[in-house]
Amino acid sequence: MIAITVGEEDILTMSLFCSILKENQMTRNTREGEDMDYLVHNIAINLNHIRKAKGMSLDVVAEQTGVSKSMLAAIEKGAANPSIGVLGKIMSGLRIELTDLTQSPRQDAYLVDVEKLTPTKDVAGEYRVWTCFPIADNHVVEIYRIDVEPGGTYRSGGHGERTKEYVFVLEGELSLELANQKVYTIEAGQSFRFSSEEEHIYRNHGKEKISFASFFVVS
Repeated sequence: MIAITVGEEDILTMSLFCSILKENQMTRNTREGEDMDYLVHNIAINLNHIRKAKGMSLDVVAEQTGVSKSMLAAIEKGAANPSIGVLGKIMSGLRIELTDLTQSPRQDAYLVDVEKLTPTKDVAGEYRVWTCFPIADNHVVEIYRIDVEPGGTYRSGGHGERTKEYVFVLEGELSLELANQKVYTIEAGQSFRFSSEEEHIYRNHGKEKISFASFFVVS
């Protein structure tokens, strides 16, 4: 294997990235934590694409980078936050830049299976949130899948100025309270649009789990 020297600029960038990784461990359920999840998501997709584009198996990448096959597999699944050392080995072994791993993946088509994603937020007995498609590049749409357990409540903060939210209920009956204290009931198969600049509350008053898709659109 040929050793590749990582430049000073990459070292500084990687150090900053490492500090964000550490911060994410303490702020998992905050907006900053969600942003970090996007980076882990980007690394997972980009590493998989780079490996396949080079025609390399996980075994070959493991041999060339010195990173274990199990760790590489976990990174590609988005189930591991790679350390600064691991990122350095991957960059050197595959002869790539840090931005090749962290930039938003450019894809014409991409399938998301919620069952294979790690929830962005997970409060036992209350709710679970999955980030299906985060805002990236010039895109102005963000898509989430949200489940609220029977008797559960999910309080969502405002999403910024000029943001509208579109909700489509997949199953159950959703109770949505807006900042003006108006409450709307949305049944399975129904859609609802509202301004989400301020806090809003999702509630499940029923006996069955509620599942719905949430689309954030920035105008």
